[in-house]
Amino acid sequence: MSAVEALQRTFASARSSRNFRLFLSGQFVSAIGTWMNFTASGWLVWRLTHSGSALGVNSALAFGPMLILGAWGGVLADRFDKRKILLTTQSTYALLAFVMATLIGTDVIELWMVYVLSALTGFVTAMDNPARQSFYVEMVGEAELTNAVSLNSATFMGAKVIGPAIAGVIIGAAGIAWCFGLDAISYLFVIGALVAMRPQDLHRQPRTTRDRGHMVAGMKYVWRTDELRRPLVVLAAMFVFVFQWQVILPLLSELTFDAGPREFGLLSASAGVGAFVGAITIAHGNHSPSMRRLGSFAMLVGAAMLFVAISPTLPVAMLSMAPVGFAALSFMITGNTMLQTHAKPQARGRVMALYGIVFLGSTPFGAPLAGWLGQALGPRAEFGLSGMIAIAIGVVVLGLRRRSQTSQSNDGEVANVEPAIAVR
Repeated sequence: MSAVEALQRTFASARSSRNFRLFLSGQFVSAIGTWMNFTASGWLVWRLTHSGSALGVNSALAFGPMLILGAWGGVLADRFDKRKILLTTQSTYALLAFVMATLIGTDVIELWMVYVLSALTGFVTAMDNPARQSFYVEMVGEAELTNAVSLNSATFMGAKVIGPAIAGVIIGAAGIAWCFGLDAISYLFVIGALVAMRPQDLHRQPRTTRDRGHMVAGMKYVWRTDELRRPLVVLAAMFVFVFQWQVILPLLSELTFDAGPREFGLLSASAGVGAFVGAITIAHGNHSPSMRRLGSFAMLVGAAMLFVAISPTLPVAMLSMAPVGFAALSFMITGNTMLQTHAKPQARGRVMALYGIVFLGSTPFGAPLAGWLGQALGPRAEFGLSGMIAIAIGVVVLGLRRRSQTSQSNDGEVANVEPAIAVR
């Protein structure tokens, strides 16, 4: 395969869809701002409290609303125009970031204010995430879905390379408020992309009726469908007990290596480099997702985290975070595409809402636990413990896969659990 053919294969979904190209470009700029916000939030809470538990609580407040409203957000995504939902949520994100910048810039910020704004951001995320996750298929169609998810992940992780590094520099040079102000501005790019899309080019999906009971019906559908339930359980276990290292990184930077915000940003950026490479690799390969790949990537995440735990110096730890990012993003894309490809079109929003619940909603449980363990046992020990849990999860997944026979879901399952689905 020539270099040109390889590039065409890697960027197939972006080449075939103008709407997706617009979305991808806007998301890249917005994601840089998001990672600046996320990095600055962690450093702000740490400076206000010097408490690992406070870092965990802040993360829990930011993602906890997914547990309460995530399923409802999925119902809305299946029922209404996803593009219009995203225009509303992205505009609200921008407003909240501007408020945070103003509070910090006027030197009135207190911990409770950070908590309130984090919780409000979480409520917006509960509406945004299901609509955004299930919008990819409307932009590119079923055939290019895996490629589109991979490219979007690559964009987000590429931004993770840039955003935390910029945040570290800005915090040291100009102050934390600028990170939130620039994040507010960055949302204008994705809003502009959504406005500029051609609605007639979208691959419209069947929508549900406005009858009651769709939320419960969606949950029953997922639980009764092996191809959805099994990866979702594995994803939930990994997200709760393993994927909370962002909470530990400020402690690792300052307590273990006696470093500052710049080094903290570089640790996050290193994971972003690895994640970007992982996303591009999967976009190019376009392999069919499977439980075998999911279990293998879980074990790879664990092995990489053990390397971070035993890193003798900060530069070695930075290098070790790249394989963590590579394996983690590969694991997430595999799980995400398994759910999207096996979900019925009229239930995809609710299926991806459950993905969001286990991904973001796991933080209220995992983040405080990780923060407490990071402070009680030390950042190294917490990284090592998480790594061993990931390896154990991978071993169990691969072991169960060998002993079980492949089961097929009933094609009529949605009709059995949906209360009067109507295609509009």
